[in-house]
Amino acid sequence: MSSGSLAAPIKGSCFCGTVSYSLAGRPVLSAYCHCTNCQRLTGCPFVLTMHFKGTDFTWGHAAPHEAQLDFYTIPSKPHKTRCRCKTCGATVASYNSDTQCWSVWGGQLKRGADGGVDVWDVVKPTAHQFYGTRLLDVPDALGKWEGYENRSARLD
Repeated sequence: MSSGSLAAPIKGSCFCGTVSYSLAGRPVLSAYCHCTNCQRLTGCPFVLTMHFKGTDFTWGHAAPHEAQLDFYTIPSKPHKTRCRCKTCGATVASYNSDTQCWSVWGGQLKRGADGGVDVWDVVKPTAHQFYGTRLLDVPDALGKWEGYENRSARLD
């Protein structure tokens, strides 16, 4: 994935719309994540996670942001803080202070009339990461990696 500017920002929000964000650049990573943290934090077998440079992320809802958000820092990874809407409870973003990147999830991106993600060509995943801890097999053509794509062992 290459980071770079877009013609229009990528938009996303929580389930109820109280919390929203805009992304000005392309993701530096877009993959289906099968790690146990994502599984336990979402209750899903995997999520489409996208990482963006911190400078590309902007909250769209009114400040102060803390009024609409709850924060959770993973005890084993104190550099990762998740942001959740106080109204509907949906996790909408995560900040990694080590990489200075924001993560968002595909299910919360703006959708078109057909139900598909508006900017799918920009954010579509390139791999499955942490596939060794998967809860189910995914028979697609994307590479399956032990950790991050091209930085760990390939499993397929």
